[in-house]
Amino acid sequence: MLGTTFLLALRSIRRHLLRSFLTILGIVIGVGAVVTMVTLGKATTAQVQQNISSLGTNILQIRPGQGFGRGGGGPRPPDFTPEDVSAIADQIAGVTAVAPQAQASATAIYEGANWSTTINGTTAAYFQVQAWPLVAGRLWTPAEEQAGKAVCIIGNTVRQNLFRGGDAVGKRFRLGNVSCDVIGVVSTRGQAGFGGDQDDVVIMPIKAVQRRFTGNRDIRLMLVGVDQAYATATVQAGITDLLRERRRIESGREDNFNIFDTKQISDTLSSTTELLTRIVTAVAAISLVVGGIGIMNIMLVSVTERTREIGIRLAIGAVANEVLMQFLVEAVVLSMLGGLIGLVLAQAAIVGLSWAGGLPFLFDARINLIAFAISALIGVVFGYFPARRAAALNPIDALRHE
Repeated sequence: MLGTTFLLALRSIRRHLLRSFLTILGIVIGVGAVVTMVTLGKATTAQVQQNISSLGTNILQIRPGQGFGRGGGGPRPPDFTPEDVSAIADQIAGVTAVAPQAQASATAIYEGANWSTTINGTTAAYFQVQAWPLVAGRLWTPAEEQAGKAVCIIGNTVRQNLFRGGDAVGKRFRLGNVSCDVIGVVSTRGQAGFGGDQDDVVIMPIKAVQRRFTGNRDIRLMLVGVDQAYATATVQAGITDLLRERRRIESGREDNFNIFDTKQISDTLSSTTELLTRIVTAVAAISLVVGGIGIMNIMLVSVTERTREIGIRLAIGAVANEVLMQFLVEAVVLSMLGGLIGLVLAQAAIVGLSWAGGLPFLFDARINLIAFAISALIGVVFGYFPARRAAALNPIDALRHE
């Protein structure tokens, strides 16, 4: 019985192929949009978490000012000092290492090739706080760091553009007005969580950068590694109290520095991405409702066109439930075909958009199954009224219909 009804539904759809395709277009667009948006949203969240995790886990970033910028219109807050770095490392329990940073920009030149890059002055603790292994060469020695020797470790972007992708270790190039010896190359990281190329960097001992580029002892950023056994919030509170005391901030006044937990940043960005994904998905889901209404309209037209056929079936012994099932199955088949086509198009869109946006390709079987099930449910919901109307026809009146 059900098999015969299914074949009749397919025959009716094939008889009006163009009309059937236009009928399911709303379902196709709705299913495709929902699956694409949800999958890309999850891929974006995964990419954000990966980018943030590349900065390291259990790391606190400390900067002068409030928020990401200076905040307010007052004077610029003072930078940190080497003594602040030593105080945090020595006095705060749970701190594994503190890496100060002083940054500058310069043009690197080597055998006719030049590249504008960022110079990051730091200490050996920088590689202890975060996992950024070398792929070639070595780290500078304590003696080189103390003397502020012009040795450098470069990122892959600098290596590609300055040394044309060749071996850079042991080479000497000019960085601004300073000759710098390449002693190492760090592994590739890619884009940062807030944009920017993490591999476009030259890392040098902080004293070398301060003496030859910035001309002062100021520190604009500190990376603090936190022991896994300690709660990050507790360590952060201890650092806040210490810096308030060292920077002579009176009780009741706001901090003139900010501390960011990389995990909190990751959680915030992930939750924001998920919220936007839900909003866009909800908008895309409206297409499913529109598609369902389209199916109901066409099925009502089909009932009107086939009134005489329905009358004949009822007259020769078909019961109302059989007629209802015939039209209901036809609506469900239409809706499921739309869902299937939408899923295929969604996968093609996900592949293309993931490649264009540099996102990882994720196949979520759960959302695909849910979207397909919803498309079938829409066929049941919006196909029931036309099917019920067909089953309720009076055989005599149906046979008289022209």
